[in-house]
Formats: sequence, structure tokens, C-alpha cells
Amino acid sequence: MTLTGARTGPPLRVGLVGYGLAGSVFHAPLIAAADGLVLDSVVTGNPERREQARAEFPDIRFAASPDELWERADTLDLIVIASPNKTHVPLATAALEAGLPVVVDKPVAGTAAEARELAALAEERGLLLSVFQNRRWDNDFLTLARLIDTGRLGDVQRFESRFERWRPQLKGGWRESGAAEEIGGLLYDLGSHVVDQALVLFGPAERVYAEVDVRRPGAAADDDTFIAITHTTGVRSHLYASATTAQLGPRFRVLGSSAGYVKYGLDPQEADLREGRRPGTDTSWGVEPESLWGRIGAGESPLTGGGHPVETEPGDYPAYYAGIATALRKGIAPPVTAYEAASTLDVLEAARRSAQEGTTITMETQS
Repeated sequence: MTLTGARTGPPLRVGLVGYGLAGSVFHAPLIAAADGLVLDSVVTGNPERREQARAEFPDIRFAASPDELWERADTLDLIVIASPNKTHVPLATAALEAGLPVVVDKPVAGTAAEARELAALAEERGLLLSVFQNRRWDNDFLTLARLIDTGRLGDVQRFESRFERWRPQLKGGWRESGAAEEIGGLLYDLGSHVVDQALVLFGPAERVYAEVDVRRPGAAADDDTFIAITHTTGVRSHLYASATTAQLGPRFRVLGSSAGYVKYGLDPQEADLREGRRPGTDTSWGVEPESLWGRIGAGESPLTGGGHPVETEPGDYPAYYAGIATALRKGIAPPVTAYEAASTLDVLEAARRSAQEGTTITMETQS
């Protein structure tokens, strides 16, 4: 796809809508770290968040509402939407109608149909529309992709992916709301990551089965989810997203015809961002110690030292916004498209239906 709204010249000016967890921890630092992008404006009416943003970005401008950004669309080159899930579709629509390219945090929408409608609007306007699927640049995912590409596992038969946490106490807020319009719960939160990764690695889903549960006392949104995907390639993916896991399993367990790969522990980039570390400040960004490397082998247990250690690729969240800058400069497709995000939502919708009906869902082919 060639975009008619290609940008050239000085650094591209970014307006960021929302400065909560997503905006302050992920988007703002990664935008600032990208060559060719500059964080120009932040939409937040919260005085504490404004103070926090100005401490890190002294030249930042503020807006009390997104409408203020649409009114000066000619001074911006990109809008990033990091506000609550229920606002993603209306804000992305407004930005595109104002003539601005858009990045939306995941999930881009509550339904695949809405995601495709947004994608069609962006195509009609000749504007970039991308979804922030940063976990494609996790260290373990990059390592697994390399192992698959080089054939070290043989033909992959089963992919187990776990994004598990032990959070027995509720935090509150919209993410844990049971209201359908909030698009909360782990199915759409962490599920967006594990499903996206599975589809990138192994292709479209043919059948989906899921168990979606509410485990914690007083909880209203799902907090313990399992999704089984049978891909059109024949690979089976077993995906877990949970806040109620007292003993964490391996992040990845991948079984192939020649060998298996087991990897424990989460990519360090989120923890580093939360602690105030920033990409580009040292050469160790995204690098984990050898003690956390996964192991590859056949007929052996990694827990007893079986197999061989596999050096973990450095994680690279900055690559996402570098790709966005390149896409805007050259007028090409972004690193993650809205249609890819819609395919993930197809699976999440099928998973919810499967859990409700207790059945396996056969996926319809999308044109």
C-alpha cells in the first residue's frame, strides 16, 4: 500500500492522546527515542500527569481535549491514541477525518468489523493507520522467530504461550470493569498480544476454542483465559493469559519435529520503561542475562539442565516507532496494519463466543 500522505523534511511532530500507563510508560519514551519523530503535544487534563510529562519533555505542549489537536492538524504529522479502549474508535475516526495519520494502542477496537471500518477510512483518506503491537519486538518472540526461520525446531507442531501474573488483589479501574463498552478484561488485554504473536508466527486461525473465567472475589472482568487455535498451517497454539497464576509457567514452550524450545521470564523492556530507563541511553537495552536464556533440545528437561542454551535476541520496542517514521517518510505500509489487528480481533471474538457456548468455533475466511 502506498500512502498519499507521505511526510518529508524535519522531524515529524507527534500528538499523544492520553498520558496514563500506556502513554507515559510506553508511547512517550519510545516516540522520543525514534529518529525522525518528536513528541510535540500531549492531551491530558490531569495536573499531575502534565507535571510528569513536562519533567521528562520540557518543550511539550498540552491540550485539554483531542479536539484541540484536530483544530491545529496542520501543525502535526501523527496522532497516537493511548487513551482507554472504548475511546479508540471514535478518536481514531476523528483524527483520520482531520487528515492525520494514526497509531492506536491495542486493541484497536472492540470488534473486528470496527477495525476494518477504520482501516477502510484510512485507505480512503490515503493515511497511515497502525496498531501498537509492541510484543512483536519482545526478546523471546524475536528469538523464537529466528529459530523457526533457521529450521532448528523442524516443523513446529505445538506452540504454548503464557502471559501469566499473580495479582490476587483487584486494582480497579476500567481495565477490570465488566461493562462491555469498556472493552476490559484479560481476553482483550493480554489476549491481544498472545493471539497476535501466534498469528504472525503460524498464520491464520481455522478453529478456536476458549475458556474465559472470572476467578478473583469481587472481579467483574475475565482474569483467567485459555485460547486454543488450530491454524490453517496445522500448527496448534495454546495461549494463556491470567492474573491468577500462583506458579508461573514458561513464557514459551514450542515443540517441533526436530527439537523443542522452552523459555521462562518476560522481556525486560516493560520493567525498564516503568523504572525510568530509556532506549538509547546504553547498549544493554533489551538484553537479558545468560541465566534467563531459553533452552533447545529433544527428549530432555530444561529444568534439569537438558538441551542447550539459546542466546536471547535483544528486545527492540524502539523498532516499532522507527518503522512508523519510515512508513510516514516513504509512504509505505506501517510495521503493524489495522487489518492484521482485525484478524486478531476475529480470534478474540471467536474465543469469547466459544467460552460462552462451550463449543469450538470454525473461522470464516475474510476477504
